[in-house]
Amino acid sequence: MLLLAPDLLGESLALKLTSAHDDWEVVLRPERLTGSPALVIWSVDRVASLAAIQQELFALQERWQPAPVLLLLPGEIRLSREQLLGLPAAGLLQNADSQSLQNSIEILLQGGRDIRLEAPSEGRRQDQTMGLGQWLLVSGLQQVSRELELVEVMLNPPPQQALLFALLTGRRRELQFAKGLLLWLWGPLQLGLEDAEPLTSTASSSPGSPTTTAISLRERNAVAVWDAIRDRIDGSVQAGLTNSTGRLLAIEGLHPERRRELLLALLQQLDQVLQRLRTRQDGTAMAQAWDALQPELRQQALTALAGSYVQIPCNGELQPVVASLLSRADLTGADGEMPDPTGMLAPLVADQPMLVNGLLLPADDPRAFLQLETLVSNWLVRTAELIGAELLDACGDWPELRRYLLRDPLLATRELDRLRNRLNTQLRWADWVERPIQLYESQRTLFQLRAGRIEPLLLTEPRDNELNQLGWWQRQVALLLEARDALAPQVQAVVRRIGDLAVILLTQVLGRAIGLVGRGIAQGMGRSLGRS
Repeated sequence: MLLLAPDLLGESLALKLTSAHDDWEVVLRPERLTGSPALVIWSVDRVASLAAIQQELFALQERWQPAPVLLLLPGEIRLSREQLLGLPAAGLLQNADSQSLQNSIEILLQGGRDIRLEAPSEGRRQDQTMGLGQWLLVSGLQQVSRELELVEVMLNPPPQQALLFALLTGRRRELQFAKGLLLWLWGPLQLGLEDAEPLTSTASSSPGSPTTTAISLRERNAVAVWDAIRDRIDGSVQAGLTNSTGRLLAIEGLHPERRRELLLALLQQLDQVLQRLRTRQDGTAMAQAWDALQPELRQQALTALAGSYVQIPCNGELQPVVASLLSRADLTGADGEMPDPTGMLAPLVADQPMLVNGLLLPADDPRAFLQLETLVSNWLVRTAELIGAELLDACGDWPELRRYLLRDPLLATRELDRLRNRLNTQLRWADWVERPIQLYESQRTLFQLRAGRIEPLLLTEPRDNELNQLGWWQRQVALLLEARDALAPQVQAVVRRIGDLAVILLTQVLGRAIGLVGRGIAQGMGRSLGRS
């Protein structure tokens, strides 16, 4: 291995690596190499510019090809995560310790990829000078966010006392309303909303949280990428998920244990579907095969959730839960907001590159990896929503099933009906109003799993074909938006003309009249004083 680092640091790292692994040989000078190195490690103590780092990395790769390059970065660096992920290096370690460095070297020697980046420090976040509006927004959102985090912790898992649960949910609604009010009052006065939400401390953050970026691939192919994505999502589901989407989800009505089982079952079924699709030779029919397998996938996930041998009384008789649910539930429905599956399947099945911000990147690239993880998370949450809505409908006709599938507050018929009515109203509003607006604005909302939360992500992409397939009512909503865009310049021009006219009247007409009157009064007073 070739280690490029300052003298003292290079000697220290070389001593630690060779003492931990006797079979490793670390060379500090290129002229001392007897052949091509298996790995090039470059330690950077200070980043002058992003272009200089990129140019040097390209030079190292061209000279020592096919040896991978491991870049060691300092803890304090003034580059964004997106800029660092775009660096052409197989490994990126920021402020790494000895054990992390050894693990990364082992992964890269096996042909994999290892990325571990830290979040910007709080000191750099506060370097910018904030105005009054931004300070009020930031401080207010920080206080509300702390209270929301505390309430979310107390609600996960939900308390057994109905009164305490009602108080906590009410408090959460108040805090969310206060957050929206702050954004409405002071949001336009500040520029960086990402600085308003306080992130958890680095010491208490997990590797998959937004405070750190940790991607580890044993190999650089589609199977290794899928295994890493599955492990990350599995860890998030096992730890428990909270709803941070700003909308009501059907899976929130399920018991936390049943919700976890449903998500894990869907993840397992997705793994089996991807294995089946990899055996197919016809890549053009991949999307059609995916659509045909969706009902079977949902049935298998529902079977794993309910249990093959579980029986529950229904109208005085024991009924098998799985058979009853499969006969009642309609698992053939489709979510109109689900993106084209080819963007997710082509990299994971056929190991094809994917388009990320105008660049064709392989699936093992960190930027493509994170986008694939978002697509898989979105499919997982939306598919669970389809199944969760069917389970809520089945529990409405089968009271005994509520104790097995739903949360304790939903055992009451009134609470369950209230939840179902709110979900139906939300669905109608989204289908009639929100979806036409998003189609016209070429936007799509994706659900991603981050740090134990389900968060929305607004994606901009062409949706003209879907816009042309809208019904009459949805077209009227899009037409209203188009009319507003067309009339807005004329309305602004009219308001501007009226404002100019008002300025002329106030300054040239009324102002001069007042001036003449004042001058006449002054002259009259002067004459009267002169006579006296």
